Amino acid sequence: MRLSRRTLLSSLAGSALALGAGTEAGYAADAGSVAARGPAARALARLLPRHREQVTFRTAARAAGRDRFRVSGGAGRILVEGSTPAVQLTAFHWYLRHVAHAHISWAGEQTRLPDRLPAVPEPIERTAGVTHRFVFNDTNDGYTGAYRDWAYWERELDVLALHGYNEVLVYLGADSVYHRTFLQHGYADEELRAWLPGPSHQPWWLLQNMAGFGGPVSGQLLVDRAELARRIVARLRELGMTPVLPGYFGTVPPGFAAGNPGAHVVPQGDWAGFPRPDWLDPRTDHFARIAETFYRVQADLLGATSMYKMDLLHEGGTPGDVPVGAAARAVETALRTAHPGAIWNILGWQSNPHREIIEAVDKTKLFIVDGLSDRFPSVTDREESWQGAPYAFGSIWNFGGHTAMGANTPDWACLYESWRTKPGSALDGIALMPEGADNNPAAFALFSDLPWTDGPVDLECWFQEWPRYRYGSADRHAADAWDILRRTAYGTTRADSWSEGADGLFGARPDLKATSAGSWSPHQLRYDGGEFAKALPSLLAAAPALRSSSAYRYDLLDVTRQSLSNHSRVLLPRIGAAYESGDKALFSQLTEEWFRCLALLERAVATDRGHLLGRWIADARSWGATEAEKDRLAYDAVSLLTVWGARAGADGGGLRDYANREWSGLVGGLYTLRWRTYFDTLSTSLTSGRPPVPVDWYALEDQWVRTHPAYGAEPRGDIVGVAGDVRVALGL
Repeated sequence: MRLSRRTLLSSLAGSALALGAGTEAGYAADAGSVAARGPAARALARLLPRHREQVTFRTAARAAGRDRFRVSGGAGRILVEGSTPAVQLTAFHWYLRHVAHAHISWAGEQTRLPDRLPAVPEPIERTAGVTHRFVFNDTNDGYTGAYRDWAYWERELDVLALHGYNEVLVYLGADSVYHRTFLQHGYADEELRAWLPGPSHQPWWLLQNMAGFGGPVSGQLLVDRAELARRIVARLRELGMTPVLPGYFGTVPPGFAAGNPGAHVVPQGDWAGFPRPDWLDPRTDHFARIAETFYRVQADLLGATSMYKMDLLHEGGTPGDVPVGAAARAVETALRTAHPGAIWNILGWQSNPHREIIEAVDKTKLFIVDGLSDRFPSVTDREESWQGAPYAFGSIWNFGGHTAMGANTPDWACLYESWRTKPGSALDGIALMPEGADNNPAAFALFSDLPWTDGPVDLECWFQEWPRYRYGSADRHAADAWDILRRTAYGTTRADSWSEGADGLFGARPDLKATSAGSWSPHQLRYDGGEFAKALPSLLAAAPALRSSSAYRYDLLDVTRQSLSNHSRVLLPRIGAAYESGDKALFSQLTEEWFRCLALLERAVATDRGHLLGRWIADARSWGATEAEKDRLAYDAVSLLTVWGARAGADGGGLRDYANREWSGLVGGLYTLRWRTYFDTLSTSLTSGRPPVPVDWYALEDQWVRTHPAYGAEPRGDIVGVAGDVRVALGL
C-alpha cells in the first residue's frame, strides 16, 4: 500500500531537515535516535540494523576534486570516512566485501556477520578515477518497472550508493511536469492526460518516439507518481547524489501550431510503427516560453539539479528545415537560462549526438554517456568522435530487460583503463545502462568497481574473490562454477558486435527457424553452451551452509534458468529436422521434451519474487483507483513485455518480444501457449499431409495479454530441488 499524501509530505519534511543538518562527524552509541544521525548512518540502520552502532561515518575532503574514502578501525569500532554520504556507503560496502566477506546487491544478498564486525587489518583507501558514476538507461522506468513503490526505491538507492554511483537518471514525475507545463499554454487537462502514455511506455514518449499508448493516465496517478518522484530526489540529495532530470528540447502535444499562431512545428514521422510527437523549433520565442515554464514547473515540483538529460532527434527524428546546430544552441540557452552552469547529459547511441550538436554547444558543459563502449570494435577514439567532450565509458548488457546472464567483461577490464589513461583522454565517468536493471549481479558489481580500482581489473582474481563474499566463505565448488562462468557468459567480447547475451528460444514467437526471440538480439550463443552448463553441478555442490542466502539462491536460479534457456537452441533444430523429415514419432518425442523443459523452467523461475509476472501485474494494479484503471495499468505493464504496442508496432515495427524474459507466468503462460499452438498445427500437418494452418500471432498474444489468468505474486518451490531436477534432465 502506498503512503498517504499527508504521511509522504511529512516524511519529505523530515528528509529536508536531515539534509539541512549536514553529515555527522561521528557518534557514540548513546547519541540518540537513528533519525538524528547522518544519511549514511540511517542507511546502515536500514541495511544492517544489528550492526549500526559499530560504525562511525565521517566526512572527508575530496582529493583533487575526486571522491575518496578510507576505512579503518578495530573489531566492532569501524571508522568510515568519505567525501559524501553515498561515498561513505561505498566505502562500507568495500569493507563488507573484502574484510567481512558479506555482500548486498540488487539481486540477492549475503549478510551472515558475527556479532562484532571484524577489524580492518590495514586501512582501506580508494580515490575514484573518474568524476561521474552514472546509472540507468532511459528505458529503466519501463523495463525495470514503472510501478515500483517507495520500499523498492529506498532499497534501490541504498544499493546504488553501496556500489559507488553518484548520478541517477530519474524520469519518474516527468509526466506531471509536462502536464502542468502545457496546462499553462492552452491545453485542457483531459487532452493532455490522453496524450501521456501509460507509465510503462513513458520512457519512449520522453525520447520523442511515441505518445498515448497505455493511457489515458488519471489525475490521481499523476499526483501519486509526482509524490514518489519527490521522495526519490529528496533521498538522492540527502545521500549527496545527483538526480539527473529530463530537460526540455521541444516535444509538444498534438495541435500546438494550430493553437499558437506562428509556431514552427516539425512533424517527426513514425518510430517502429508509432506516430512520433511533434518537435517545436527551439530557435523560436514559442520554444523559449515553453522551456521557461517547463523548468519553472519542474523546479517547483522536484527542485533544481545540476545535470539534465536531453536527446535531440533520437533514433530517426528529423530536423526538417531547422539547422541542427542552431537548434542545439537554443536548447542549451533555455537550459542555462533556467539553470546556469547545468550540464547537458546526452546518450551516445547510433548517430547520437549529432556532430552539429557537439560543434554548436559548450563542450565543457556537455556529458555523453556512451552506450556503445563495449558493443562495436569500431569504437576506438571517442575524443575524435565527440571532439573532446567529456564522456563516460558505458555498458548496455541487456536490451528490453532480457534475463540472459553475462557481459563483455574482458572489454571492461581492458578498454576502460586504457581509454581513461591515454594522453588527452576525455573519459571522466562510467555509465551503467542495462535497459532493464536488477539482474546480472556479478556484472553489476564488477562494472561498479572500475572507478575504484587502481589499474586494470584482474578478471581471474576478481572472479576468484566474488563467490567468497557473495556466499560468505571460500568454497572450491563455488569457485569452480564461477571460473566456468568467467570463461563463458562473462568471457565474451565486442569482437562480434554484441554487448548482450543471446535470449532463449522458449520466448520466441514460434518458428522452426527461430534464432532469437527479440528482433534485434544475437542469433546464436556467444559462448560454448556445453561448457557453461558445467557450472550448474559445480554450484549445486557448494557447501550446504552457503545455500541459505538470497545471493546463492539467486545465482543458482540464474545458472539453472540459463542452462535450460541455452538448451532451447540445441533442441529446436532437432525438432525442425524431425518435422522436415516427416518423422512424426520423433517429432512428438522431441516436442514433449520441449514442453518438459518449459515446465522445468517455469518451476525454476517461480522460486524467485523478481521473476514473477504476477508480482509485475500486482504492482501495476496497486496504482489504480478503480477496477477500470487497474485493468488499464496491468495491460500497460504486460503489453510492454509481450506485444509492446499495437499491431503496427509489434509486427511492422518488430517490437514484439523485444522485452522477452524468462519469468513465471510468461514461461508457463504465453510462451507455452504459443509453442503448443504451433506444434499442434505442425503435428496436424504431418498427419494430414497438408500445409500447417497459419496462426495470427498478434491476435493470440494480445488476447492473452488482455485475458490471461491470475498469476501468483509470491514465490513458490525450492530452487535447490528444482536445480537438481534440471541437472538430471539435461544429463549434467
